[in-house]
Amino acid sequence: MLKTAILYSTVDGQTLAICQRIEQVLRESGEQVTVINLTDVTAEQLTAVDKVVIGASIRYGKHRPELFKFAAQHQALLDTKLNSFFTVNVVARKPLKNTPETNPYMQKFLTLSAWTPNMLGVFAGKIDYPRYRFFDKVMIRFIMWMTKGPTDTSGTFEFTDWDKVDDYAKQIVAQKH
Repeated sequence: MLKTAILYSTVDGQTLAICQRIEQVLRESGEQVTVINLTDVTAEQLTAVDKVVIGASIRYGKHRPELFKFAAQHQALLDTKLNSFFTVNVVARKPLKNTPETNPYMQKFLTLSAWTPNMLGVFAGKIDYPRYRFFDKVMIRFIMWMTKGPTDTSGTFEFTDWDKVDDYAKQIVAQKH
């Protein structure tokens, strides 16, 4: 039985929800899976698994700094494992920006990161205006106005394509040593 660690870096929880969906698909295929916050994982936990999946969200155009710190610190270990990385961002709601090759945040990650993952994924995220603090609500609404996205601050808008998430999870299952 393959052991997989799914690590997440999330601001509002959509990346964790995607990780949990991937976990479900992997468990159904017989893998032993642990989902861990990226900031809480230990080197021992990483050493004990066959696969490492990392999912990270974007806020204000950037991945969180701990993602890059983690990738640099554990690059050598990650390179010994089957591994994959996906990013979650609202820009990916647009058809021409929803693949690893066309998503600007994935390309920026690959340029800035010391780690080059084996497999890549991009998923559109979610806007949940009612949950945001005032500043975030105003800023995100402005960004959405500029990019022709939803601006109704009373609404929640989920753009995640769950079939695409399932397909990505099945590709992770297919990874073999």
